[in-house]
Amino acid sequence: MKLKYCQGTAASILSAFLILTATGISSAESLAGRKGDVRFPPTLGSGECNVAYKGYVAASGHSAYATTFYSRVVDLYIICGTKLNAPSQKAAEETALRNCQAGLTRWKLKTASGGCAISSSK
Repeated sequence: MKLKYCQGTAASILSAFLILTATGISSAESLAGRKGDVRFPPTLGSGECNVAYKGYVAASGHSAYATTFYSRVVDLYIICGTKLNAPSQKAAEETALRNCQAGLTRWKLKTASGGCAISSSK
């Protein structure tokens, strides 16, 4: 007789646990399609940085987009860097900034604005 009552109690506890777990999972939101925290609007052309920014917006996890400031008078190019689906927003920002600065170093470019900055992150 005792075993019969224990099974019912165990099933009730298990079902309550599953309901609470399922509601916790469904409350986690996807970041896909969101621009996140925009610090300054990025200058988008038709090149690789435009593709990178669209990938940033489409990413579902913590991501960041870093770019150089664009000066129409002095700078004729835009360098950018992204990090998609990082473990945290801070980690995404650090990696995106490093990627952008690596582009400046790789192509041995100097910008009038002084380098890269985080444009958007989420």
